[in-house]
Amino acid sequence: MTSPDERERAELLADLRADPPRISPRYFYDEVGSALFDRITQTPEYYPTRTELSILRDEGAEIGARIAEGSVIVELGSGSAEKIVALLAHVRAPRLYRPIDISPRALATTCDGVRHAFPELALAPFEGDFTAAAAYADLPPGAPKLVYYSGSTIGNFEPPEAMAFLRALRARLASGDALLLAVDLVKSGAVLNAAYNDAAGITAAFNRNLLRHLNARFGADFDPEAFDHLAFFEPRKSRIEMHLVPRTQQRVHIGGDVLVFSKPIHTESSYKFTTDDLVGLARGSGFTLEAVVTDPRRWFAEAIFRA
Repeated sequence: MTSPDERERAELLADLRADPPRISPRYFYDEVGSALFDRITQTPEYYPTRTELSILRDEGAEIGARIAEGSVIVELGSGSAEKIVALLAHVRAPRLYRPIDISPRALATTCDGVRHAFPELALAPFEGDFTAAAAYADLPPGAPKLVYYSGSTIGNFEPPEAMAFLRALRARLASGDALLLAVDLVKSGAVLNAAYNDAAGITAAFNRNLLRHLNARFGADFDPEAFDHLAFFEPRKSRIEMHLVPRTQQRVHIGGDVLVFSKPIHTESSYKFTTDDLVGLARGSGFTLEAVVTDPRRWFAEAIFRA
């Protein structure tokens, strides 16, 4: 039987041998990558995190009014406590909070923040993949649920993958349960391009660190400094694309395998959405789009999907 590590290595090699080569964005988030992303969210160019937080704080009452009293709040990929604390401030008598994350450090940080803000709220963290059935087990039977998926992370899926993910999530929910889905909206290409090409070069460092993570995780010998960061908005696909571009042909060893790179390696897609896109996502996955709550500039949205 193939071990999880062997399957992961085989998937990585298949992606790197594709045309064009690609790397899953999940490899961005080792300890260094997570710290770099925290710094990205504080750059003047990167608006998504602070804009989402402003919606939760300023328009949270409108969101909270649509969340059933006594709900179980399930957060996918907790990361930090700031957003969930802002959301919970508007939820009527939440029954339990379940953060789900593969990082024990992220879970601990989130739980500490929520305990400090809401000491009476019951917490039931789950360490692992939020697609796993166990992540939704042992919740209070019959209690209404709100699933919160922040950060416009849904935009990192290719469209068929996003639809499949939402359908699988819908299957775990009962009629009347809700999904609060954070999405980045289509806007000026100049704003989008700046957000992924900050002047301080932190996003470039974040992109290259992915190769350092592969070196540590799989024993590869990428030279991260031999690759340039490239990020741009592709209007035909309504997405930001991030790539690592080899300055010269690169020969890389991963265990006993040798790969040669002369083309850009695709490291991330970040899709941007319109209201029509959200209607289609909801209908196609068994939800109804109940409301879209935005910031005044309509740069970002919290979409409420009802099961």
